[in-house]
Amino acid sequence: MKLVTWNVNGIRACVKKGFLEFFQETNADIFCLQETKLQEGQIQLELEGYHQFWNYAERKGYSGTAVFTKNEPLSVRYGIGEDFEELEGRAITLEFEDFFLLNVYTPNSKRDLSRLAYRLEWEKQLQEYMKSLESIKPVIYCGDLNVAHKEIDLKNPKTNIGNSGFTVEERAEMTNLLNVGYVDSFRYLYPDRTDVYTWWSYMAKVRERNIGWRIDYFIVSTQLENQIEDVTIHCDTLGSDHCPVELTIKL
Repeated sequence: MKLVTWNVNGIRACVKKGFLEFFQETNADIFCLQETKLQEGQIQLELEGYHQFWNYAERKGYSGTAVFTKNEPLSVRYGIGEDFEELEGRAITLEFEDFFLLNVYTPNSKRDLSRLAYRLEWEKQLQEYMKSLESIKPVIYCGDLNVAHKEIDLKNPKTNIGNSGFTVEERAEMTNLLNVGYVDSFRYLYPDRTDVYTWWSYMAKVRERNIGWRIDYFIVSTQLENQIEDVTIHCDTLGSDHCPVELTIKL
């Protein structure tokens, strides 16, 4: 089974920059989007053979997620549980026979860290939600998780310690999750691979010089780890400030 995740930074703009060509070439079984930045009815994507599920933010032109799947899910849920008011369209869960697919656009703590507390509350609720899913069947959790977990996951770790996406608190939440029964699929296969990133600033020449961060992931339940076949980071695919990540797994 082939799954793809991509923060498109506005699907309408990305469509004009080659999204559909990549989508068709990849021919994924499940294709997840983050930061779709639109409301219902603002785009009509003709994706033959796919079921489409969208979670829109209340605020126009902001956040949002979507999942396109060839196989119809058994159930679909939006948000991460009743205890967390989620108005930003940040999560979609699809239930299949053998696993849950959880597509997430994690809140950014902001440059001044003014949203760090909100972000950490989100992480707490998310992990409780994932625990409830895991009690039923394994989970594949993917998306723009807005954190570089280890120093190997960004170009300039020393100068970014404490910055949004590389705070002690955000990195600790990722560690906590991995410690309770999940694996970072890319690092599972490629523990020492350097200079592979999924996001680059729009500042001049940053992407050309590969000064990036790996903040887009496929995190899978440990009981699925032996079924991971490959993870491909499509660094050369343009259309957004993020690039797509592709997981091939036996399911």
